[in-house]
Amino acid sequence: MPDERTKRRAAKDKAEGKSPSTQAGEYVREEIEHVREGKHGARSSKQAIAIGLSKARRAGVALPPPKAGTTSESTRQSAARDSARGRKESTRKPSPRRSRASHEALEREPRAAATSTALSRQAHAAARSRGPAARKAAARKAARTRASQTGTAKRTGTAKRTGTAKRTGTAKRTGTAKRTGATKRTGATKRTGTAKRTGTAKRTGTAKRTGTAKRTGTAKRGTAKH
Repeated sequence: MPDERTKRRAAKDKAEGKSPSTQAGEYVREEIEHVREGKHGARSSKQAIAIGLSKARRAGVALPPPKAGTTSESTRQSAARDSARGRKESTRKPSPRRSRASHEALEREPRAAATSTALSRQAHAAARSRGPAARKAAARKAARTRASQTGTAKRTGTAKRTGTAKRTGTAKRTGTAKRTGATKRTGATKRTGTAKRTGTAKRTGTAKRTGTAKRTGTAKRGTAKH
């Protein structure tokens, strides 16, 4: 059974309007990861891809069976059965004995089918079988997809960076100016007021005490003489 994460990715591809082959690619990717992780093996890259496509058809992906003449009749019939099972919601559980036998058979297969070299060799062989016109059409479609994805990413990134820069710059400049001005004004006021009050108090107190002392001393001396 496919993982829930794989089902969510395929459903997201379908919601975005992507082709059934792209949706089925999520299940093929899952099988390749299983082989690389050592959960089971595969006799060849073609077998791993076929297992992923079968899972996709059983999960409800509208992937048509291969055209007549491109593969064997038994393979086309198996794909048609998988598609029919995916179109209806079956409550029948798979046989544990058959599932265990299939898994044990795959465990005996090698793991080299999921290497980069094997997948690259399979991709080149499939491209040669399609012909030059099909390869050119696929390359043009891939170029259009890359251009649209790059443009969307650039627009999104520019909008995000511009908005963030504007908000951050404004906030920093405003906050710094406000804090700096308030600090300067407050500090100047405090220092000036303190200096003035302290100096006045000191000068006034000294003058008063000195004058009083002088007058008191004079008065006392004058009284003593009389």
